[in-house]
Order: sequence, then structure tokens, then C-alpha cells
Amino acid sequence: MSTDSGTTDLSSPFVAVRIKEFRLYIIQRFFFIMAMRMIATVVGWKMYEITRNPLAIAFIGLSEAIPAISLALYSGHVVDKSDKRTLLFRTILLYFLSSSALMYVTLHNTELSLGKHFVQYAVYLIIFCTGIIRAFSGPATSSIMAQIVPKNILPNAVTWSSSTWLSASVLGHASAGFLVAYAGYTGTFILIMIYIAIAAFCVFQIERKPIVHTNKGQATWESVKEGLRYVFTTKELLGAITLDMFAVLFGGAVAMLPFFAGDILHAGPIGFGWLNAAADIGSFSVILTLTFRPLKKKQGLVLLCVVAGFGLSIITFGLSKLYILSFFALLCSGVMDGISVVVRGTILQLKTPDNMRGRVSSVNSMFINSSNEIGYFESGVAAKLMGIVPSVIFGGAMTLLVVTVMWFKAPSLRKFEY
Repeated sequence: MSTDSGTTDLSSPFVAVRIKEFRLYIIQRFFFIMAMRMIATVVGWKMYEITRNPLAIAFIGLSEAIPAISLALYSGHVVDKSDKRTLLFRTILLYFLSSSALMYVTLHNTELSLGKHFVQYAVYLIIFCTGIIRAFSGPATSSIMAQIVPKNILPNAVTWSSSTWLSASVLGHASAGFLVAYAGYTGTFILIMIYIAIAAFCVFQIERKPIVHTNKGQATWESVKEGLRYVFTTKELLGAITLDMFAVLFGGAVAMLPFFAGDILHAGPIGFGWLNAAADIGSFSVILTLTFRPLKKKQGLVLLCVVAGFGLSIITFGLSKLYILSFFALLCSGVMDGISVVVRGTILQLKTPDNMRGRVSSVNSMFINSSNEIGYFESGVAAKLMGIVPSVIFGGAMTLLVVTVMWFKAPSLRKFEY
């Protein structure tokens, strides 16, 4: 855990990056997340091509979310009992195998010989398998960071990790469409597999980490309950997780963007593309800013305020009939979300004991990382019942309601500083 230089300037924005193993960590994170986002984009486009059915595309997210949520609590127990570096390395290798399977089922000859229905259901099955892998890879990734960097520079490490995740996500989404158009599915999946191989190589270079689980003989269910009990009794953690979960679940306007771009704003495909990128641009900009100018105090209060701001941005977007106002509202929602990601991630790292990191991360993963997919379904159902515009306004209002409840129910979160 030593830095490359003899002295460490804790105020430097590059303090975490000076640690060799953390550099390897963020390199693997960049390539791995970029590969995952490319897979999501490519598979979604393939499903669109063979089915022309939006529900078929929605089932891709559900196929991954079901096993990821179902196994989340058990996976946390496993992560805490395991060498996190070895477990992470194995999950990346399994993603490599899943990518090669997806490359096979998206071959033109596979579709000709086995039919479109085979391709469709084979994709669901493979994505279901990646959901199982994700249940273990997410908590392992989150847990190992605290074993790589000292606790006093964890906030800086979380900011770098969040920035890496977001830049990889944006680049992965953006590049996948162009690659499918110019290199085809096979060429795109070859590049994806190269990215995953780079991630695996970087993880392999990290030394194995000690297992800090203190109750090795503990029954699985008792271990799981201990992790849940810790989350639900630690108000700062519970408040941060709850805020983010409901903001993603109710406040996400992404699922309805095509309808807003086409039917309400009449923006066309280029306008839709910019709307789709607006939130990511806002998030990336603010996380980059926080890397060099981190929040110094009252971070818990800031978290509550930015989630409220996120809800207001979503309401503004739902009410807007002007393209520039809609773009600005989504940009602001991304800024608010970016600050929330950094603060919540730091609270998660600082408030979690080393022997519980896997279990706490798995609870966080269960509630946060899968709420995007479930949020897509919530948005679709709400739009069907209420109409498109009211459903988005309702989502933003629900986000404000959650902030109000947490303001009174979790005063320790409101006063939290690091």
C-alpha cells in the first residue's frame, strides 16, 4: 500500500493515483466498465434488429437484474470470506467467457442456421449468467479498494474511481454503436474481449489481499443477517443508500427520452443523442471538478440537497416544452447525480468495517445497481398508467418526498462530515 514517493501530500488530488496498485485498479475498472457498457449497447441493438419489440429489449435488463438481486446478500457473505483479488480475477474471466458466447450467438451464420428465436433466448440466458457473475464482481470490486489505499485517502480514491467509472461508461456507450456499424458484431466483441483481457491482466498484477472476515465458522444466514443489521442500524449508510435508490428508481427520465425527443420536443435523432448524453456530461464534469476541488465539509447535508436538486431537475424536464431547457435540466440532473455518487461512495467506504465490506457492498449493489433496470420497468408502467409527462413529474416529486423523509428520519446523515 506504499506510494511511489517517500512522502505523501494528502492534499494533492493525485494522492491515490500515486499508489501503484490503485493505478492498476482504476485501469482495470476503466476497461472492464467500458466493455460492460459496450455489451449492453450491442446486445440491445441486436435485440432491436431481430425483434423490433421494446419489451424484448426491456427483458434484457430484467434477465440480469433478477440473479444480481437474488444472489446479492449471499455474494456479500462469500466476498467477505474470500481473497477479493482472486475472486475479482475469476469473475472477470467468466465475463470473458460470456462475451465469447455472445459473439457466437450474434454471428450471422448462427442466426441463419438456428433462427432468430434461438438468438433471442440465448442472449437472455447469457445475460442471466452475467447477472450471476455481477452479483459477486460488484461487491468484490468495491471491497478491494479499501485494501489497496489507506483510509485517510479513501475519499480521493472514491472520486477517482467514480470518475473512471463514468468516463468508461460514456465512452463504452458512445463507441459501441459506431463499432457495430463499421466493424460488425464480431469485430466489436473481439475488441470487448481485448478490453476484458486487459482488465484481467491488471487485476492479476495486484497482490493477493488478506481475508479479514472475523467469524470464519459463522453460518451463512447469520453472516448475511449481520451485514443487513449493520446497514439498517447505521443511519448514515442507510440514508445514503435509500436516497440514491429512490432517486434512480423514480427519478430516472432516461427510459422516456425517445418519446420526449420525438413527440414533445420534435428534436429528431441528433437531438435525442444530445439529450441522452446531457446527464453523463453533467456527471463527468462535476466528478472531474471534485477530483481537484473535493468537498471539505457538511457532505451529508450536501448529499440531501443534491438529491433534492436532482428531483427538481427531473420535474423541470417533465414540464419543459423547450429543447434547450430540457437539455439544461438533464445536464443539471447529471451534475447533482455526480455529486451524489461521490458522497455516497465515500460514506460507504468510510462507514464500513473491513470485515463487512463484502456484505455491505452487496446490500448497496442490491438496492442501487439493479434499480436502473427495475426503474426502466417502473417508468414504462407509470407512463402507461399516467401518461408520459405526468409519470416523469411524479418520479421527480417522489424523489423530493424521499429527501424530506430522510431529512427527519436520518439526522446523523444530515450532520455527517468526512
